Amino acid sequence: MKKFILITGASGAIGQAIALNLAAKGYSLYLHYNLNQQAMDKLLKRLEPFNGEYIPIQADLAEPDSYQRVASQIFSLDGIVHNAGHALYGLLQELDEGDAARLIQVSITTPLLLTKALLPKLITKKAGSIVVISSIWGQTGAAYEVAYSTVKGAQIAFVKSLSKELAPSGIRVNGVAPGAVETPMISGFSPDELSAVEAEIPMGRLGTPEDIANGVEYLVSGQSSYITGHVLSINGGWHI
Repeated sequence: MKKFILITGASGAIGQAIALNLAAKGYSLYLHYNLNQQAMDKLLKRLEPFNGEYIPIQADLAEPDSYQRVASQIFSLDGIVHNAGHALYGLLQELDEGDAARLIQVSITTPLLLTKALLPKLITKKAGSIVVISSIWGQTGAAYEVAYSTVKGAQIAFVKSLSKELAPSGIRVNGVAPGAVETPMISGFSPDELSAVEAEIPMGRLGTPEDIANGVEYLVSGQSSYITGHVLSINGGWHI
């Protein structure tokens, strides 16, 4: 029987790596995206050799009713990977209210309500895995990224609390906290700035989307069947 995983933000670099990794392990996928139709088309093409079912779902998760649009297109379900999100740089006193509202909606409110809407499908099976992609800044905080650090910290609290609530139903909830990863999110940094970051990381390099995807695959799989409420730090030793 096919197992279906929902991945939000599947058109991004980390989302694509997660999709390819899970497809290679035999999962069928619901692939959420917003504006990047071209990236989604390319991803679907790359997934063809794996012979699963790959269902794209378009929605702007900043819209309050977007979770209903996504949930209405999901039938059989075995897991959720909450990966959608975006960075927000700047001093707190310069924070735009609209930007803050969008960040909170995409990173906290929509995942919360989408999970609520989909939980009956997992509870009925008495099994399932939910993985939330948080950030190192949700663990340690970052100057000039206060709003982003705040929502990422809230995601970690979501993981820890929901894991306790769902454990009796056989559903595991875990998080992944990436450090600096080679994605378009860091494209605004200069080569010198990136070199300075690499110098701070004990392993001496940035992470790759595949590094994150490997962690997600482990937490989704039966290999982590006794792990819940855990946040897996994938950061090359930058934060322990």
